[in-house]
Amino acid sequence: MASAQAPQCIHANQYIRMYEHDPDGTSATLVTGAATPGIDMSLYSHISISGMTTVSASSSGISKVEIIAADDDALTTNVVVVEEASATADAVGDTIVVEATAEQIGKLADDNGYDTRYAGARLTCSNSGDEAAVTYVALAERPQLDLTANVIS
Repeated sequence: MASAQAPQCIHANQYIRMYEHDPDGTSATLVTGAATPGIDMSLYSHISISGMTTVSASSSGISKVEIIAADDDALTTNVVVVEEASATADAVGDTIVVEATAEQIGKLADDNGYDTRYAGARLTCSNSGDEAAVTYVALAERPQLDLTANVIS
């Protein structure tokens, strides 16, 4: 029998979301599958983005994963690249991981005169048939129940 207790240790301290990324192109594209691709980094100290190739058309796959920041949660206004990792993730299961701190994002905002407090992922795939699973993990400044919900739709 399952425990009646429902502790939240990890889920109250980390924001964790996975998205299917199907860009149908080879240019740098915001993570698809996310209604709102950006998260408000004023609530978090660190963010990590992982892109894993799930469909590799013609042995291509992901070639770059970027953490970008912007003034809006749609990641379209005053966009700046915070961190990026380029590699050849050409086989299914190959993963590219990149991370950044809220401090880095804040510094870029100051340097550019923007309010770039929203961060998220942009991926580049080598073939328009490539697909990926993208995972966001952000560490909370303070614990808060249900940062990662039991069911996310």
